[in-house]
Amino acid sequence: MNKKKVTREQGRARRHARVRSKIHGTAERPRLVVSRSLRGLFVQLIDDVAGKTLCSVHSKKDGNPADAGDRTRNVAVAYSLGKKISEKATTLKVTRVVFDRSGHAYHGRIKAVADGARDGGLEF
Repeated sequence: MNKKKVTREQGRARRHARVRSKIHGTAERPRLVVSRSLRGLFVQLIDDVAGKTLCSVHSKKDGNPADAGDRTRNVAVAYSLGKKISEKATTLKVTRVVFDRSGHAYHGRIKAVADGARDGGLEF
């Protein structure tokens, strides 16, 4: 028997496709997408109906870990990104979002973004 191994990235892509078939962002309730890479974290608010990105933040440009409480390093930057995207969302008069973790586990930096966005005033 020669079974093909599924790599970590292939499994994540499969989970992401499965989730994306079920959730959609609208103008009233856009999709909060978290994209994670080795270099940084990218968070966007997307209206899927219009096919537009409403606002976005990136860890290299917008991450300020000073206001992250007892969190440290990358988790602190992720938390501050969640707070920053919620500030931008309130200027756009968006209070409710659909969280899209892009197939990543709800743990660590992904969870910190969600916590920061909730603390900033967004509802999931």
